[in-house]
Order: sequence, then structure tokens, then C-alpha cells
Amino acid sequence: MRTLGIDLAAEPVKTAVAWVDWSQDSARVVGLRLGATDEQLVEAVVGADKCGIDAPFGWPDAFVDFVCAHRARQPRLELELGSRAGRLPLVRRRTDRVVHELTGVVPLSVSADRIAHVALRCAGLLARLDAAGIDVDRVDGSVVEVYPAAALQQWGCRFRGYKGSANRAALVDMVAHLAEQMGRLDFGAFRGTCEASDDAFDSVVAAVIARAAALGRTCGPEEPDRGVVGREGWIHLPEGTLSGLVSP
Repeated sequence: MRTLGIDLAAEPVKTAVAWVDWSQDSARVVGLRLGATDEQLVEAVVGADKCGIDAPFGWPDAFVDFVCAHRARQPRLELELGSRAGRLPLVRRRTDRVVHELTGVVPLSVSADRIAHVALRCAGLLARLDAAGIDVDRVDGSVVEVYPAAALQQWGCRFRGYKGSANRAALVDMVAHLAEQMGRLDFGAFRGTCEASDDAFDSVVAAVIARAAALGRTCGPEEPDRGVVGREGWIHLPEGTLSGLVSP
């Protein structure tokens, strides 16, 4: 099996993509690209069995309804927009609330944070993938939405304080810890790149989450939520151990 991980950014220069090959008792990073364009990402996804993308796949239903009503000059007077609590339904998707409940980690808001730029690029990427014949179902497709920080928390790994050039030592520790916890994850020639770039490291983590999703080892939505998360997107939180992904 070959999985792909994409740490998507608003611009190609900060976008990383990693390829991981899985055998019966080992996993190896076999490719890594920094500065990936949409065309390169589509080509990479087409050649993979499963792909994890670190980017929101959609917007909160309540936010979409609110914007449509505002455009039509049909004010939603029942909304308490004068407080942060009143605006919460507009800035948190159902999957964001589930991730917070299960991990304590709060995902960035796709409608009220700079990650919205990433989501816009992701929407364009998903459209390109759809045109290329890739299943882009926002819950169970060939590509799945992932959140590396929450996944690391689920696996008992450090999930804060490794991003940014000032935290190089912490990032080196994270690379070593991930390899150790998985038992047989080989970063190969790309270890140094992952130790120098949190974008590269997150793309590898995204590829590992994609493996968990391919094996059915991620938390799925409750049946009543399937309609809404099919529109908003669903973050795949891994279940089980990292070592179990190498020898399922």
C-alpha cells in the first residue's frame, strides 16, 4: 500500500507532500516534496491508494446559511452575534466540536481564521481531483481530512511546541519519537528534511493517518451526523496504536 500525506498551505511554497510505502512489517518514506503545486498534488494523489490532506474540506452549515441570508438581505435575527458564544455555531463545524470533545484540541476555524485561505485552495484541489476521477466524498473518499496535532495527541505523542524555526530541537525529537513509536517507520533519505521542516513532518504524519483511515482505524461520525459532515467535512482521528499500523 502507498499512502500520501499533504500538508496544504495557501500557497505552494509552504505546501509539503510525502509518500509512504507500507509492507507487511515495515513502513518507509519514499518521497517528499516541498513547494508542491496543485498540478503536482493531483498527480501524486492519482498514484496513491489513500491520501490524507491537512486542510478543512468545507464550512459550517450555519455559516453558509448565514452568508446566503446576509447576501439576500434576510437577516437572521435569532442569532446572537454580539458575543463569541453566539457566533460559535458559525465558526465551528460538527467535526471541530467532536475533535475538541475527544482530544481537548481546538481546530482552527475555517470561517473565522486565516486557515480559510487554505480551505479555499483545498476546495479547488478537491474539484481538480474529482475531475480526475478521484473519490472526494468528504467522509469516506480516497482523500480524507486529517489534523496532525490531534492525531499526535491520540497517539500519546507531543503535539504542541514543535512548529517554527525556533523549535528545531523539539521537531527533531518529534521525528525520532514518531519513528520509535511506530517501531519500523524509516524516514530514509528524508529524515533531515523532516527534522528541518515542520511542513515536511506534518505531511508524513498526514500519510500515516491516511494509513489508519485505509485500515478503518479512525473515528467515524455518528449516523445522525452523516448528512451535515458530508457537507462540512470530517476530520479522521486515528484509533489504536501507531505500531498497529505497521503490522495490522
